[in-house]
Formats: sequence, structure tokens, C-alpha cells
Amino acid sequence: MNIGEAAKASGVSAKMIRYYETTGLIPKAERRTSGYRDYSPADVHNLRFIRRARDMGFAVAEIQELLGLWRDRSRHSADVKRIAAAHVEELSARIAAMEEMRSTLQTLIGCCAGDDRPDCPILADLEEPGVAVRPDAQARLRERAIANRRG
Repeated sequence: MNIGEAAKASGVSAKMIRYYETTGLIPKAERRTSGYRDYSPADVHNLRFIRRARDMGFAVAEIQELLGLWRDRSRHSADVKRIAAAHVEELSARIAAMEEMRSTLQTLIGCCAGDDRPDCPILADLEEPGVAVRPDAQARLRERAIANRRG
């Protein structure tokens, strides 16, 4: 099958298939006499494996290692488990960082009057992290918001 058909069958774009060939993640496809790439069902199976690993967030280098283990029938499952466990740790760290970002943004949103005035703790924090969420800064922003509502 040609690259478009392989892309459709595997769920991997033609551009990514070419990239995976260039990086050596998959072997270069055989060529037809016309010069077009020719993919086998086994190639599509490999691409589906890669797609699933990418969907789980594995990096290309990790996928390369997983592919090697997948193809090696004498592999030790402990090696696969080690890679997966390390990836879970990485995901947990990224999730924690994202939760911290969310928390900071929620705090900043809570400090923002959200009206027609230019004072904005969100922009202030982007300019100088932590300034707008300091207790004294929050108090000043609240006082300004109250004064502006009155005046």
C-alpha cells in the first residue's frame, strides 16, 4: 500500500511516517518501480504500535527502546516495566507542574476585578511572577478595586 493508505490504516500522518523513516524509528519502506513507497501490513502494525505509544506520551527515544523490546521475544518484562514506570514519574511531574499553573491562575483570576479598569494582577504576575499574589499586593488590589467602584 502507498503512504496515504498506510497513514489512513495506521492513524499516523504521512508526514510523521516520513519523519519516522528519516529518524530510523521505522525502516525505510520498499519502493515500487514507480518510485512510490510501498508499505506492508507489518509496517502498518509497527506504525499502530508507535501511534499508541505516542498517544501515551512516550518520547521518540523511548518508543525506539520499546520497539526493540517488542520485537525481541527474549526480552525481560522488567525492562518494559522500567521504561513505563519512568514515564509515569515524568507524567506525574508534568501533571504537578500543570496543577501548580492552574492554581496560580485561579488565584490571579480571583484577584482580578475583571472590569473596565486597566489594573490587572494577571498581567502583573506575567510581568513579575509572584508580585500580584503576595498578600500585600492582593490587599492593595482589593483596596483599589473598592475605591474605583466608589469613585
